[in-house]
Amino acid sequence: MTHPHTSSQTAGPYLHIGMTNSRSLARIAGPEARGEHIHLECRVQDSDGALVTDAMIEIWQANADGKYCHPEDVQEKLDDPACRGFGRLATDGNGMCVFETVIPGAVHGNDGHMQAPHMNVSIFARGLLKRLATRIYFAGNAANQKDAILALVPADRRDSLMAVLDPSRPGWWNFTIQLGSENETVFFDI
Repeated sequence: MTHPHTSSQTAGPYLHIGMTNSRSLARIAGPEARGEHIHLECRVQDSDGALVTDAMIEIWQANADGKYCHPEDVQEKLDDPACRGFGRLATDGNGMCVFETVIPGAVHGNDGHMQAPHMNVSIFARGLLKRLATRIYFAGNAANQKDAILALVPADRRDSLMAVLDPSRPGWWNFTIQLGSENETVFFDI
């Protein structure tokens, strides 16, 4: 007996159904958290530049001292109870969402070398069979020059991983996730 092939289930467009206030986590680090407090505004666009209004973004980051809020992070660095290190938001009608957090500290890579401050990001959206994984680095940070993961990305593509400071709004960083086209964000196969 043979069975016909059926298409795989994609993520979405139903992400918003499960994104009630109890499951949305915009505040990664509260006002009491140590470090430089920021707002991170993320925008998701498809390959034609149209806004993706039904995507979901998850962020996992270290606290300002470079320690993750996770039992497997046993570094002798300070915990920060005001920094949960995780956020999850759906994009709005403008294809955007805003996280409240702090600039993460540098963390050790698997090779023992320090990695530049960054955030680990997962994107879920209609048409995707599985999540896309990327990183957000902070433009202008001197540690970016020595980051081993960023060095794996061709120099002309590294800007797609950079959040940029908004000159009109102090403390606001902007990051665009481009799904497809020649300006596509670099995604990692993990």
